[in-house]
Order: sequence, then structure tokens, then C-alpha cells
Amino acid sequence: MSFTLAIVGRPNVGKSTLFNRLVGKRLALVDDQPGVTRDLREGAARLGDLIFTVIDTAGLEEVTDDSLQGRMRRLTERAVDMADICLFMIDARVGVTPTDQIFADILRKRSAHVILAANKGEGSAADAGVIEAYALGLGEPIRMSAEHGEGLNDLYAMLQPLADAFAERTEAEAPETDVSIDEEDGEVARQPTAARPLQVAVVGRPNAGKSTLINRIVGEDRLLTGPEAGITRDAISLRTDWQGTPMRIFDTAGMRKKAKVQEKLEKLSVSDGLRAVKFAEVVVVLLDAAIPFEQQDLRIADLAEREGRAVVVAVNKWDVEEHKQEKLRDLREAFERLLPQLKGAPLVTVSAKTGKGLDRLLAAILRAYEIWNRRVPTAALNRWLTGMLEAHPPPAPQGKRIKLRYMTQAKTRPPGFVVMCSHPDKMPESYTRYLVNGLRLDFDMPGTPIRLHMRGQGEKNPYKGRKKAQPSKLKKHLKRSG
Repeated sequence: MSFTLAIVGRPNVGKSTLFNRLVGKRLALVDDQPGVTRDLREGAARLGDLIFTVIDTAGLEEVTDDSLQGRMRRLTERAVDMADICLFMIDARVGVTPTDQIFADILRKRSAHVILAANKGEGSAADAGVIEAYALGLGEPIRMSAEHGEGLNDLYAMLQPLADAFAERTEAEAPETDVSIDEEDGEVARQPTAARPLQVAVVGRPNAGKSTLINRIVGEDRLLTGPEAGITRDAISLRTDWQGTPMRIFDTAGMRKKAKVQEKLEKLSVSDGLRAVKFAEVVVVLLDAAIPFEQQDLRIADLAEREGRAVVVAVNKWDVEEHKQEKLRDLREAFERLLPQLKGAPLVTVSAKTGKGLDRLLAAILRAYEIWNRRVPTAALNRWLTGMLEAHPPPAPQGKRIKLRYMTQAKTRPPGFVVMCSHPDKMPESYTRYLVNGLRLDFDMPGTPIRLHMRGQGEKNPYKGRKKAQPSKLKKHLKRSG
């Protein structure tokens, strides 16, 4: 997905009809009655060769209280803040209303890219409304009919240059992962620079103190904080220089269990946080010292491991913890038991409020990044493999001994290894885990994801595939008579 497009406007201007046309399915309810759409709905859209995420929003209304309409408006404003581009729809048959003018002013302030569309523009009855749309000051309106598919070529022409710019931005910000190793590069890990800063995502449950921690790191109140859970609604990226290390830090909305994510607003926030993990190189899972590991913390850490990111666990609000040694011992034991795939990942205690422990957190992040870039010489790997095979030979499924012949590191970020062996499909997962745990321990790679692939290298039978030679008639006769 190259960018996100939010369709906004008054109720009943045709937003859901356009949403359904862009996603190619009837995902959103459509009716002549206004206010049918109450929640945000995301879909994968295609327009020509453009593939993007489209968000169908509730109709904007002039209410700011806690009524249903007020909550719907806040939901739509959230979509505006999160989207890369806003498509502001008006009803060309009705013309520009005072409400349209109010929301045009809001969009000018809240969105960097606004495209104006005069929907229901088929026929001469819409001419006056299309001309009125110019007065909104949002540029030339696209005359379209979402119901009949008219005006989509003009929408494509408006989106194309913006899509190219967003694709370049995404490519520039995406971290390099699964980097193939070139023997000529040597074993020096790349260092963060101002052009390519170290990318860190801070994730965790709501109200764990993520924004407070980042404000402390940056040295100023850049992010909204407070006692209420869930103030941060989207992933916010901040550039900073933390004690000489250039960094881009992503503050993410709190991630809760799916059953508790009842508001669509929070569902959108969770997907935003998951995207931040994909943009990161190191993921800091922030816990509240008062609440030990819960399933959602483990899911976040497991997601980061599956995405191949380095993981650091930070326990916040340590300044108010009374039984520090006992709590730390319990946390370490729980982490090792519940997340064996991240065995040895650093666990650091901090206080975002006082700033205590931030030096240890920085050291843990830099060490995790260094291990994530770790390279092991091939000769050392094969000497190690010989010792591992002697200590614990591989199994012999169905009486066939699996032979491990050769091992090399193929990738880094995270470290990835290839073992050439016979019958790779018969290698049990338990033996692969034995090798991964050995790599972690013997080459000092605690906590980082390790990828180990078994690859077949059997000798080819030169006679395989040839037809069996037929014996001559004389040989057959001699065989029968003899």
C-alpha cells in the first residue's frame, strides 16, 4: 500500500458508494437515508495501477459533544489526521452548504493534501453546484458520479503525482532488513547517520508511559500526555540525536487485546502501531511496572520477532515500585518462559517521569542494534557446527541419518544462516531450535531474531531418469536354458 486516502464529507454525499467502487466490493452499506455509516471502514483500493488504502468515514456534522454524532465526528477527524490524502466530497446537486464551508476550513488546517470532488455530477442539474465548489478554495473540483463510475480518470490524474511522492517517502523511511552478506564488505556493522538514523518504535499497552518516555528522551514536551489511557491515537515520528546517536523514534497508540478494542478509533490506532513496528529496526516494548506481562505485551514482542526486528523490553514507572528486586526477578523469569524465541533480550528498568535508567535503555538499544547487524565468519560457524553435531547428533527419521555438511551466514538484519544437509524436509523443529539456541549462546546473540534455514545438497545420480537397458533375445534364451 503506497498511501492512505480518507473520503470525508457531509452525510449522504456518496462516500460509501465511492468506497465500494474503489475496493471493488460492496463492503460499506449504502442507502438514501443519511448517517448509515457510523464507523470507519478500511479497504484495499485499486485505481488503474495505483494500489492504496481507502478509509470510508462517517458524515461530518457540526457537533462537538459526546453524543453519537459527536463521537462520529471525532472518529472522522482522526481519519483525516491519519490519512496521507483527503478526498472531500460535496453533493453537486445540492451545491455548497454552510456546513461544507466549515469543513473545508477544517481540512485546510488538518490535512496537507486535499482533493475536492463534486459528486452526483451527472446531468445539467449539477452544473451550478460544480461551479460553486470553486469558492471553497480547495482547487479545481473533480466532477464525478460515484454511482456510475464517472470522473475516476480525473481522480487518478490527481492521485498519481502524490502517490509517487509517498512511494519515495516510504522507500526512504523503510529500514533495510534481510540484507544479503557480501564477503567483501567485511564484518563492520553499519552505523546510524543523520541521513539514515536508527529507527526505534516504542510500543505497549495504553497508559504505559510511551509519550512521556519519548518527551524525556527528546528533552521537550513534543507529545500530548496525561493520566487518561489512549491519548495518543496515531504513530508519530520524531527525529532526535540521543547522546550522539541520530534516531527516528515512533510513538505509537496503545495496543489492547482485540476483545477490548471496541472503538473503531482504537482499532485504527492498533493497525497504525503495527505499521510502526514494520518501520522500526529496534522495537522497545514498554511495560507498566504495576502490571506484569499480559498476553498483549507478549503478542507485541512476538510480532516484532516475526517481523525480524531487534527487541528491548523496558519496564516503566520503576520509581514507584516497592519490591524492586523481587519484581525484576519475576519479570525476567516470565519473559524467558513466555518468549523463548527472544531468549536473552535486554530487560531494562526506567522511570520516564524522573529520567532514571535512560542511559541503560540507550545502551540496550545500541547493543540490540549491533547484535541485529552481527556477522559470523564461515570458518567459525563450521567449527562450531562440528562441535554441536558431536555433542548431539541429528536424528535418523525412518532409519535415514540426516547429514549436516556445511553452514554459512547468508543474511543480517536479522542474522540469517543456511545449513546444507540431506533430507532438509525431515529435520525436526526441535533440532533446529537446538542449533538456534547454540548460536545465541556461543556467538553472543541474545534476544535478536535468528533465522535458520535447512537446504538440501544431495549428490545427483547420473543414471537417474535413464531408461533401463533391455536384455537381448540371446541373453533371455541363455537365462531360461541355464
